[in-house]
Amino acid sequence: MTQQKKGFTIIEVVLVLAIAGLIFLMVFIALPALQRGQRDNQRRQDVSKFMSQVTSYSTNNRGNVPALDTVALRTSFLNDYMKQSAGEFKDPRSGVNYTIDQVAPLTNDTITRIQYVTGQKCNGEALATASARAAAVRIQLEGSGIYCQDNQ
Repeated sequence: MTQQKKGFTIIEVVLVLAIAGLIFLMVFIALPALQRGQRDNQRRQDVSKFMSQVTSYSTNNRGNVPALDTVALRTSFLNDYMKQSAGEFKDPRSGVNYTIDQVAPLTNDTITRIQYVTGQKCNGEALATASARAAAVRIQLEGSGIYCQDNQ
């Protein structure tokens, strides 16, 4: 009588390793896209928070939107309304404070920059002329395009 050894054949082991490798490959491909989407969602929320604070400022100042055309005014608004000095207004990818700019174009290398303009409203990803009490905020997203929100 001969005894047969119990165990897995080499083909079975290779097959299981190949399936496990495919699963890990799919996870590592999908993970960066998921993280990018989460960071873009955070940026949208930050723009919404920024516009909320612009509205709050406007309510406290007889309907006028903040003019952030000087460093002192930007710093005052960011610290008093956005709590940037407390670390609450930072880019989710880099962890650095957002830069508020009025005229610089938005590109993929300016993700930490928020464009704030007065007298403009959103027209899709672009800006259109509006009343003097209008304000628009735009930010470049990692995933695709530019997110724009206004107070109109």
